[in-house]
Amino acid sequence: MRLSDFDFDLPPDRIALHPVEPRDAARLLHVRAEGFSDRIVRDLPEILHPGDVLVSNDTKVIPAQLEGRRKEARIEVTLLTREAGAKSIEWWAFARPGKKLKLGDRIDFAADFAATVLAKAEDGQVRLGFEGDEASFQARLACHGWMPLPPYIRKSRAVERRDDADYQTVFAAREGAVAAPTAGLHFTSALLERLAAKGIEQQRVTLHVGAGTFLPVKADDVSQHKMHAEYGEVGPETAATINRAKAEGRRIVAVGTTSLRLLESAAKDGRLLPFADSTDIFITPGFKFQIADLLMTNFHLPKSTLFMLVSAFAGTERMKAAYAHAIASGYRFFSYGDASLLERGA
Repeated sequence: MRLSDFDFDLPPDRIALHPVEPRDAARLLHVRAEGFSDRIVRDLPEILHPGDVLVSNDTKVIPAQLEGRRKEARIEVTLLTREAGAKSIEWWAFARPGKKLKLGDRIDFAADFAATVLAKAEDGQVRLGFEGDEASFQARLACHGWMPLPPYIRKSRAVERRDDADYQTVFAAREGAVAAPTAGLHFTSALLERLAAKGIEQQRVTLHVGAGTFLPVKADDVSQHKMHAEYGEVGPETAATINRAKAEGRRIVAVGTTSLRLLESAAKDGRLLPFADSTDIFITPGFKFQIADLLMTNFHLPKSTLFMLVSAFAGTERMKAAYAHAIASGYRFFSYGDASLLERGA
């Protein structure tokens, strides 16, 4: 497979910079073998079947975007992953501009909030050591950090305080993500209540989404692309519930590519196993899905790993046709955009 196999033309005016209000008023393209249906997200209780199991990601986005100063130079920092086992508070991060940073440099984010450069990696990441204890770090991060919006949004507008709520899902419970599981942004408490009343079961998994989700694919031969690793958990009760549903012939509906990637990472011989580990699963056409029957997801970038994933799930030609329909019909793309509901291809 070549990278060009997953390319398509996307007009810039289709890229959403803010979400619609209310969240469940977003448009929803239902993609089936029979064709496409133009719906809205709040139609989900009418589209899904009683007994379906809706699986969502309960990760919570931290305010991982920081602006600081190294002497007189402005430094933009995006926290990525916490350094495991460190006695102090240490994070790996992207820093811009990062090439000029040296070991021992101090970055001041506020009068009482600073970090020191402890290490530099070949991929451009830096390891930062933060001053103070855990409680003070969390308080200062909440005060001075901003939501880590996708790069394409930050190029078009400033991060706003409304993003603190807009870029967090109704499922958010476990802190650790530096990017939102964006399909979950379309849900409201009222919609979840209507789904429950319809007899649609709801389960939670956790995949802490990393900033690597925004990294472009540079290899023309898709098989040469190295996926970023992310930590995820599937609890024993959740695994048992989903296995029972599948044994009874009920459908599993993954909310977002993050939930789907975790479910398929934890699958073995057609069953879902409890899971607590990192996954770098890379799903491309030809992948044999074991757990998910439907996928609710946003509209993704051309030539991205996420468009490869949806092509694997529903079929490349079907997804190209669906995206062409979405573009022609004025659907909004990417993190704050509209949604699609995909039924798995043969």
